[in-house]
Formats: sequence, C-alpha cells, structure tokens
Amino acid sequence: MLKKSIFLFLLVTFYANAQEQYYQLRDFVTDSAGIFTSSQVVELNQRLVEFEENTTNQLVIVTIEELGFNTIETFANGLFNQNGIGQEGKDNGLLILFSKNDREVRIEVGYGLEPYITDAVASRIIRNTMIPNFKEEAYFTGINEASNQLIEFLNNPEALDEFKKEIKDEESNNQLIGYIFLGFFLLIFVGVGGFFFYRSYKNIIEVFRGMLMGKLGVLPGLFMLIAGSLSSLFGLVFMLAPATVAYSIFTSSQSIMGEIVDSPKLLLWVLLPFFGIAAIIAFIKLKISGKEDLSISWIKNDKSYYRKTFSSSGTHSFSSGSSSSSGGSSFSGGGGSSGGGGSSGSW
Repeated sequence: MLKKSIFLFLLVTFYANAQEQYYQLRDFVTDSAGIFTSSQVVELNQRLVEFEENTTNQLVIVTIEELGFNTIETFANGLFNQNGIGQEGKDNGLLILFSKNDREVRIEVGYGLEPYITDAVASRIIRNTMIPNFKEEAYFTGINEASNQLIEFLNNPEALDEFKKEIKDEESNNQLIGYIFLGFFLLIFVGVGGFFFYRSYKNIIEVFRGMLMGKLGVLPGLFMLIAGSLSSLFGLVFMLAPATVAYSIFTSSQSIMGEIVDSPKLLLWVLLPFFGIAAIIAFIKLKISGKEDLSISWIKNDKSYYRKTFSSSGTHSFSSGSSSSSGGSSFSGGGGSSGGGGSSGSW
C-alpha cells in the first residue's frame, strides 16, 4: 500500500511538473533574461496593450536565459498554447521568444494570423531586422523594431502586401542566381561529356569505315564497336544526365533516363540510330574519298591500317578517366492556439 502511494505521488508530481514547465505569463512583456531596462519594459508593454485593445490581436514578448533541453520551436509552441495567446476562435496571437544564451529567437504565429504573418514574413523580419541588431547586442532595438513591423503589417494591409512583394522579388532574384550557377554547372558537364562523346564516336565511325574497306575484320570490328560504344555512351550520359535532372526538377513527370529504364525497348530505339548514323557517315566518307572500294573481311585485319588508325586512339579500351516585468496592464490569454507556424533564427 505504501509503495503504491509513493508511486501515485511521484506520478502526480511528474505530471504537475510537466504541466508547469512553461512560464505562466502575467504581462505582455516577460524579460526573464534581463536584457531590457525597466523603462523599456514599460514602454513596450504599454504599446502591446494598446495593440490588443485596438485590434484584439495579442503580441507577447518573452525573453529567457536558455532553452535547456528544448528546441526553440518546441518551447515557443508549448509556451504559446499553455498560455492561450490570442482569442479563442480567432487564434490571433503572436509570440516573440528570445533565448539569450542559446542565441536563438523565434516568432510563433497563431492559426488565425498565419495567412498574414507567413513563415516567409516572419523569417525575413528575423533575418533583416532582429539578427543584425542582436549581433551588436542591441536586443531591445531588434525586438522593438520587429514588434513595430508586426503591428504595422496587421494594421496596414498595403504595407504587408508591399513587404510580401519584396520577399517574392528577393526570392526571384535568388532563384535567378541559382539558375545561373546551375546553368554554368550543366555547361561544364555538357562540355566534358561532349568531348568524350566526340572522340569515341569519331573512332566508332572509323571502325565502320575500316570494316567497309575490308581492312578491319567484321568480328574484331564488332568487339571494337561494343567497347567503343561504352566510351561514347559514357560521354553521352555525362552530357545528358544533368539535362534530364533539370527536366525532372521543372516537370512533374519522371526523368527521361527513368523512362528508358522502365521501358527497355526505348534503349533499342536509341542504339539503332546511334550505330546507324555512324555507319552512314562512314559510308559517305568512303564514297567521298573514292580511294577505296567496298570490301568485307570477316576476321583478317590490315595490321598497318590498324596500328595507324587505332593503336593510340583508346577506342577499344574500357578505361575512363556538405523573470517577468510588468507594464501598464497585465496579460491574460484568450484561449488562442498555434500549430507551429512562424520562423526561427540564430546569430
């Protein structure tokens, strides 16, 4: 009986501690990290009180020494929901959580304000307004300016639309730069692959020409074609693989290489023109030169022709070269909730 009572006591204590792991907020500004002066707390708290009175939206600021074993996302979400920041049914709450020792900050957004203060908006405020000030240890300035931006955006839809347009333009510019680097990267692959393909395919044409002249046996020539085609296909894949990857990125369909693997018959339709074009070119070269007649040798090679044409070409080789402070009024959560929307940053 005693053991059972002790067990129940420990269980209740653990449950109570779990419920009390986050601050019970009493003010709109809770400066547990001690980074503000008393006058700064009063000034900031009064502005947030007026913001709630005018809009019913609640913006709460909490600074702490450290997160302990929590991530800032987990701590912010738990603190937000336990205190019910925002109005029930509207979920129109915002939380700025600042962790001094961890050098992290987060803007947590209630469900109702997520269409306005999107993750991209919160991220840009943190990146461009808060972190530059935090790096200079101007903590109040960073948080004060960020809260002013949030208030302005929720009071002035036009300002918010303009801010979102700036974000979109910035993302477009970054995307353009990314495309330029990707294009340069693809050009390198295409150039190297094209070089391998050109040399190997040129020698495949010479194999066909030697076979048509009778100076290269058909059977040895077939083995050389197989070996040479491996080098050519290596260069072709090296040249086309980046393009197929880019094609897969910009379209919802599977890559061309994937389609060939799924449908082996497509490979036959690739190989037929691959060898067919080489044979046609060899035949045309032979006819244009007019020095040799068509002739077939099944096995025998012309040794002098073989040494002169293929000895140093490498065609038939298989080798290839990352604490709370109060202000003018107290905070009382209205039962709002957050599903984890917002953004985090560190400096």
